[in-house]
Amino acid sequence: MSLWKEYYFPSTLKQALQLLSESPQPARIIAGGTDLLLDIQQGRQAPVHTLIDVTRIQELNRLEVDGDYLFVGAAVPIHCIADSPLVKFHARALAEGCSMIGGPQVRNVATLGGNVAHALPAADGTIGLVALDALAEIIDAEDSRLVPILDLFQGPGRSSLMLGKDILVGFRIPLRHFGQASSFQRIMRPQGVALPILNMAVWIEREGTTITQTRIAVGPSGPKPQRASTIETFLAGKPWNRETISEAIQLMRQTFSFRTSPYRATAEYRLQVCKQLFVEVFSVAWERAGEEW
Repeated sequence: MSLWKEYYFPSTLKQALQLLSESPQPARIIAGGTDLLLDIQQGRQAPVHTLIDVTRIQELNRLEVDGDYLFVGAAVPIHCIADSPLVKFHARALAEGCSMIGGPQVRNVATLGGNVAHALPAADGTIGLVALDALAEIIDAEDSRLVPILDLFQGPGRSSLMLGKDILVGFRIPLRHFGQASSFQRIMRPQGVALPILNMAVWIEREGTTITQTRIAVGPSGPKPQRASTIETFLAGKPWNRETISEAIQLMRQTFSFRTSPYRATAEYRLQVCKQLFVEVFSVAWERAGEEW
C-alpha cells in the first residue's frame, strides 16, 4: 500500500501554503513523521495524496530569544530542544519532557510541532508547554495568529488546526525571570512501554518563602491536557511547607477525574501517583526558583 503519491520540500512558508492549498487532496503537513506515517500505516489515518515536508523552512527551525519570549520552531527536532542551554534555562520543564519522548532515534527526527499537532492528552512536550503558558503561532494563507496552547486541543487526537489550511509555525514561551522556575517528571511502566501512567509539569514564581503564582499541568487526566486551576489558586500566596502540601493534596480528588485504563493503571492508583508526583515535581521547581543566578 502506498502511503502517499506526491512529496514536496518547500523552502519557504509561502511555498508551503501554496502547496497546501493547490495540491491534490488530501494534503498533510509533515516534519519528522513519527506519528503521522505510523498512523497511516496502521490505518488510524487514511492514506494521503500529498505530503508537504516543512523541515527545510527556516522560520520553523528557529530556536532563539525573540523579544520577551523564547521561540521554539515547530520543526525543531526534539533532541535539539532537550539539549538546548536556552531551553534548559528558560523552559526547563519543556527540556525535561522532550528528553523523555521515545528513544534517541525518535528524538533525532520527531518535532515539537508534531508532538503537539497529534493532540494526545499526555504528550510529554505538550504538558511542559501548558505549564509554561506557551502560545502557538499559526499561519494560513490570509494571516498569522497566536493561540493559547490549550486552545489547540479538542479531544484525543483532535486538534483545532484546520487541515489543508493551517501551518503550525512554532511556540512562544515567556522568558524566565528571577524567582521563577519549572520542572517535569513522569511515571511510566518499565520495559520500555512509552505510555506514561502520569506526567506532570510545574511552573512557579516565588518571593522568599511564598508562592507568588504557579501553573500545574497534568496528563492524562481527561481527553485534553489539563491545568490544575483549583490547586493553583489555593497555592497562590502560601508558603511551601508541610501544611500547604497536605491541603493541596486533599484538593486533588476534586480536581482530577482519572479513569481506569488497561494500558496505564486504575483510577485510584493514578490518583495516589499524582499526589506523590506533585510533591516531587513542585519541590524541584521550588528549589530551582530559589537559586542564585
